Amino acid sequence: MLQLKPISRDSLPGAIEKAERYRLICEPALAESICLDILDADPQNNKATIILLLAITDQFSTSSGDVNRARQLLPRLQSDYEKNYYAGIISEREGLALLNQGIPGSHYAVYEWLNEAMTYFEKAEAQRPVGNDDAILRWNTCARLIMRHKLEPANEKYVEPPLE
Repeated sequence: MLQLKPISRDSLPGAIEKAERYRLICEPALAESICLDILDADPQNNKATIILLLAITDQFSTSSGDVNRARQLLPRLQSDYEKNYYAGIISEREGLALLNQGIPGSHYAVYEWLNEAMTYFEKAEAQRPVGNDDAILRWNTCARLIMRHKLEPANEKYVEPPLE
């Protein structure tokens, strides 16, 4: 069995830069791997946790079940603002992944994911640092997606029909 090699704490700033670059060139799996190495060396590294969370969400369209992996990182974030903001990002990106798959009948689920994201963004907005309107920008993006695609909630819950 292979043994992973640890990186030194002195290399963390450069490793964070590399992880950010890999995300920017659409290589989220590489960014994820680097972040895992950073977090092995410094488990409290908030920036690496955020980049890891984003790298996982970048892969939502190709990986199933990663919503839970991304959500497991939320308690590690430093502030309630970050926890709510990134919870919103997770929900928004899951909704977008589902929307882009174009599965017939999935528009109700897409609406629910985007609506959930908007709820988190509203919580983050109330806790945002002065001059930071990122949560508002994300909320508006979700609202525009809902309007552009004419997404609506399901009108009724599924009820098991009687057998006879």
